[in-house]
Amino acid sequence: MFNPSVQHWLDLAGILAFAISGALLAVRKNLDVFGIVVLAEVTGLGGGVIRDVLIGDVPPAALTDLGYLLTPLVATVLVFFLHPQVERINRAVMVFDAAGLGLFCVTGTVKAHAYGLDLLPSIVMGLVTAAGGGVLRDVLANEVPSLLRWDREIYAVPAIVGATTVALLIHTGRLNAVTGALAAGLAFALRLLALRYNWRAPRAWRRRSGTADHGGAGA
Repeated sequence: MFNPSVQHWLDLAGILAFAISGALLAVRKNLDVFGIVVLAEVTGLGGGVIRDVLIGDVPPAALTDLGYLLTPLVATVLVFFLHPQVERINRAVMVFDAAGLGLFCVTGTVKAHAYGLDLLPSIVMGLVTAAGGGVLRDVLANEVPSLLRWDREIYAVPAIVGATTVALLIHTGRLNAVTGALAAGLAFALRLLALRYNWRAPRAWRRRSGTADHGGAGA
């Protein structure tokens, strides 16, 4: 498994990527600087906090490591002064969100397994780490989370693929910084391909075509 230093830097990279996506969404929603900070912090740290509470690592690392708290503030400053033109913000949000998804599904699975969980629960914790912050971000921004929308490209599936890849690497004793990075890259690439080619998860079999499309669930 990862050296603690490598694990720490991967966590910070994932937090930064997710925090940037949260801050960019706040700009798109025309929130003030406090709103940008809140969405950056929640998006960057939310999934990890949920994971840490569930696996018993309390208080969560987000509250004991100053770097974890400060990284979303760095993202806030970057976005506040350097955010792209308005018409490009939505694309930037999705790219940074995909990067955070890829990094966190790896670090979440690794940490859960390190705390004694079997492979399947570790995969679940990888998904929670990857998607939890984004769900909280969307709820606070008054949007239906991408995780639950059938009309959005697959979101949970890339995280599950990345987390499962990590679990298999752990099981075979082949997990290291290189293979872990490749697993994160796989999840990231799947998410970007889903955005590019509009990949969506299937809905219920033999679903009536006349049923209203709103309110459905996706992955």
